[in-house]
Amino acid sequence: MVASLALALGIPVFAQTAPDTTTSSAPVPDAGSPAVSPSDATPAPSSAVRILQEFRQSDVKFDLNELADILRDRRHEGWVLAAYPDPRTAQPLIGAGFSLDLPERPHAQLDPLNPHPFLEPSSADLWQAAGFDPARLDGILKVFYERRHTWSKRTWRRQLYSLPAQITDDEAIQLVRIGAIQAVYNARAYCRNFDQLTGPQQMAMAQLVYQMGVNLEHFSNFLAVINPGSPARPLGPVDGDPGASPQAEAAQSEMFGQAMQDATVAPASLDQSPEYWQSVQKSLMGSQWAHKYRTRAIAVIAMLDPSYDDDPAAAEQRVSAVLRPAVAYRRHGRAVAATKQVSATHRGHARKAGHARARNRKRA
Repeated sequence: MVASLALALGIPVFAQTAPDTTTSSAPVPDAGSPAVSPSDATPAPSSAVRILQEFRQSDVKFDLNELADILRDRRHEGWVLAAYPDPRTAQPLIGAGFSLDLPERPHAQLDPLNPHPFLEPSSADLWQAAGFDPARLDGILKVFYERRHTWSKRTWRRQLYSLPAQITDDEAIQLVRIGAIQAVYNARAYCRNFDQLTGPQQMAMAQLVYQMGVNLEHFSNFLAVINPGSPARPLGPVDGDPGASPQAEAAQSEMFGQAMQDATVAPASLDQSPEYWQSVQKSLMGSQWAHKYRTRAIAVIAMLDPSYDDDPAAAEQRVSAVLRPAVAYRRHGRAVAATKQVSATHRGHARKAGHARARNRKRA
């Protein structure tokens, strides 16, 4: 009846009531911005994601798949297809040590002659750059934190290699590949002559960045040698030790801030003489990292040799002859006690053997 009366009077009933119901049920988008549908819930890729996805094999002189195979090797990194805690920090890792909850971090360029910036995206950005659903990462982290809340370290060690897989082998390889691409990008920021390096030298730089991340900034001696003409970087207690004093960090920031203002010299060309690269190798051999992870360090440092392609085994042998294993020191009291105990044991065995020989002679 109401509709008939409205039609008879010529009143557009639905034209008046429709706007009220529409504005009350759905928000009005801002002017100039498109409406968001439920299918567009995936966040737009960040600039870091786009940079990683735009990488091309022609950007480097080595095979990125070969680097990924090295990094996934159990002799270099772990390989667990479920989230597990880092032995030192208890933060969640997966695959070949891929961090799952790192935030985006600022990383200033301290070399005034290198215009290439650093790229330190969040774990979520790296996950998205690998082509995976962000919601899936949230689910993996939820399971991890539930387990970490109830499991002890002993339980983690016992269950580590029997956890149900949360990613496949191919997906873990893809995460390694994305991490390797980020390492290549940052290797250019650490080494201003990266494009002039040989293929093995580029791979060595990428491995150093992948394994140490932002801690490579503390290898002051190595970075000063591989970047000729750089202002001298102040060393910490030991090169490669992140425990530098706050005063040294402040002095470093002040010095490089002034150098950024005064730098007008073009980068020097790369020296490929054997003597120069021997000095680069020695700057790494003196670090704590090289002595603590000797097998891995030999493989990486040998790649810096310009003649590595001619004979990789000989290059590794030359490094192995110089890089000695780390010496484990013991307390003097314990060492002396052990020596006395061993000597007494040997004397006891010798005394018993002498008595046995005497009895045998008597019987004879």
